[in-house]
Amino acid sequence: MSHFFTSESVTEGHPDKLCDQISDAILDEALRQDKRAHVACECLATTGLVVVAGEMRTSGYVDIAGIARRTIKEIGYDDAAFGFDHRACAVVVSVGEQSADIQLGVDEEKNAVHEQGAGDQGLMFGFACDETPELMPLPISLAHALTKKLADVRKKNELNYLRPDGKSQVTIQYSDDGKPERIDCVVVSTQHAESASHEQITRDIKEHVIMPICARYMDDRTKIYINPTGRFVIGGPPGDCGLTGRKIIVDTYGGYSRHGGGAFSGKDPSKVDRSAAYAARWIAKNVVKAGLARKCEVQIAYAIGIAAPVSVHVDTFGTGKVADRALETAIGKVFDLRPAAIIRDLDLLKPQYRNLATYGHMGREDLKVKWEECDKVEALLKVV
Repeated sequence: MSHFFTSESVTEGHPDKLCDQISDAILDEALRQDKRAHVACECLATTGLVVVAGEMRTSGYVDIAGIARRTIKEIGYDDAAFGFDHRACAVVVSVGEQSADIQLGVDEEKNAVHEQGAGDQGLMFGFACDETPELMPLPISLAHALTKKLADVRKKNELNYLRPDGKSQVTIQYSDDGKPERIDCVVVSTQHAESASHEQITRDIKEHVIMPICARYMDDRTKIYINPTGRFVIGGPPGDCGLTGRKIIVDTYGGYSRHGGGAFSGKDPSKVDRSAAYAARWIAKNVVKAGLARKCEVQIAYAIGIAAPVSVHVDTFGTGKVADRALETAIGKVFDLRPAAIIRDLDLLKPQYRNLATYGHMGREDLKVKWEECDKVEALLKVV
C-alpha cells in the first residue's frame, strides 16, 4: 500500500541554525589552533542577545564574542531592519574548563588503560538508502536542496526582499514497494521585507526556488504552500528564541531513520554523539553502496571512558542480501569503532564543522567529508 513521508529543513538564518553555526564556528577556531582542544559549546539567541556557554580546554585563545558576531554577519543579519544585527546585539560568554572527571575517561594519558575512551555514554544511529545518488532519503534531500536554493537566491540578490530566516518541507508519496513516486506537498516559508506582497512572494518562490528543485517529482496533484500565514516579516531570533542542538532531525535523516538524541554542533569529536554518528553513517553508506542492502540502519552504543562500543546493531528492514547478524560480524572486522580510530579514519580534527551546521551533516558529498566516502565496499564484500 502506498504511503506518505515528510521531512523538513531550515535555512542558515533560522534561529536554531544560527546558534548551531556559532557553536561550530567556535569549535573550528579551537581546533585550528589546537588539535587536542576539547569543546562543548552551547548558544542561545533571542532579541538583541546571544549567550554562549559551555566548557573548553585548549592551549589557544578563542575570541568567542568576535566569532559569534562574525558568524551572525556572514549569515546575513547585518542590518537592524532585519530585526537582528551583529553590531547591535549583546554577546554574553560563560565558558569554563572541561570537567576533570570527564578528562579521566577521555584522555589517553589519564585513562586507566591508556586508551582514549568515549566522551560520554550514549547511542548513535547512521542510515543510508538507495533513493538518491548520495544514498539519502529523498524527502530530506529535497528539503535541504530547497532551503539551500532559497539562501542562494537571497545571497545573489535575485529577490531583494528576502531575509535570512526560512524553512522548507517536502512530502513524498511512496509506492507499494517502498519506492518514491512523486511529491505530494511542498511548503516553503521565507522571511521577507514588509514591502513585499504575498502574491509577489508566492509567484517568485515558486519560479526561483521550488520549480528548479522539485519540478521533476511534481504533477498536477502536488500541493504548494508558500508562507501559509500570509506574512513572515519578523524572523530570526526576535521571532523565535534559538538554541544549539534543537534541529537534530534536520541535521540527520529528516525523521526517516531513528535518532539517538545527541546533538552535534559545538562538540569536539571526542564526543561520540558526533563522531560515532558520522561513523554509523559511513558504515551504512558502504553497506548500501556494496549492494548488500537497499536500506541500512546502524546503531552504535558506548559507555563513558570505554573505547570499544558496548553494542553494534544493524537493521536492513528486510532489504538485505545477507542476514543482519552477518553484517554486524562483517562490520566488526572492517571498521574500528574506538573513538580514537574514528577520529583518525574520518579526519575529525580538521576544522570543518561550521559548514556542516546547515543543510545536514549527512549526504554532504559537496563538502568532501570522509564519512561520505564509500571506501570500504571491497573490504565488506570480502568478509560477508
